[in-house]
Amino acid sequence: MKVVRAAYAGACYGVQRALDLALKAVEDGGSAYTLGPLIHNPQVVRQLEERGVRAVDGADDVRDGDTVIIRSHGVTPEVKRVAQARNLPLVDATCPHVARAQKAAAQLAEQGRHVVVVGEAGHPEVEGLVAYAREAGAPVSVAAGPDDLPDALEGPVGVVVQTTQTSEALDAVVAALEERGVEPLVKNTVCFATRQRQEAAAALADEVDAIVVIGGRNSSNTTRLADICAAACPRTHHVETPGEIDPAWFEGCDTVGVTAGASTPEEQIDAVTSLLEGL
Repeated sequence: MKVVRAAYAGACYGVQRALDLALKAVEDGGSAYTLGPLIHNPQVVRQLEERGVRAVDGADDVRDGDTVIIRSHGVTPEVKRVAQARNLPLVDATCPHVARAQKAAAQLAEQGRHVVVVGEAGHPEVEGLVAYAREAGAPVSVAAGPDDLPDALEGPVGVVVQTTQTSEALDAVVAALEERGVEPLVKNTVCFATRQRQEAAAALADEVDAIVVIGGRNSSNTTRLADICAAACPRTHHVETPGEIDPAWFEGCDTVGVTAGASTPEEQIDAVTSLLEGL
């Protein structure tokens, strides 16, 4: 069975930057705390904890003097203020693409627009985007798709998008607004690395008999990759570790593809690939 890796797969710049910053914070043996998991990869989060980087719910859970690390998905302005009020050492590991989306949400709000955030309600990145817009006094709506748009949208509208969403999701929401006669100002903040991985996964899924998507089940970008692959290749399997793989999945397969979410480090991809090559 031939194993083919997607042209683009695995940890992106923002994730690697966050990991590097977290490890640097404890390189002298100290303790550091991430406000929520640093990235959406349970195995990596456990490894970080072994190195002294622990995930907590909020700054109130951090001891005085210990370092606070803002996760790659970002946090709300209020969370930052709480940490700063306690004079806690702060390391901002927010992905630069997420920071750009936060700035875009704030700018749209400052223009007096009703801000529509295209994304998953409750996701930490989306919660941050909503908070940055509301800080500027704007009404905000979250829409994963056209059906989530409110019946009424007062005033001019601005659109910003969760960085790991698909361009198709953004286009669908914008088209629905335009059908209502609304001409929104759109800030396309879909991350380039996300688009690369999605396009590469879709292309690979068209060419193989089965495909394995590697990454945390709590990772929205990995889950989206699995959905994209499944649309083209019914034998799509989303796994976090090699131990989850069932050889029976690949009976009769000549080729199997491998892709991975932006929060999946290289060693996890290598471990799954090695197992598949040995089947």
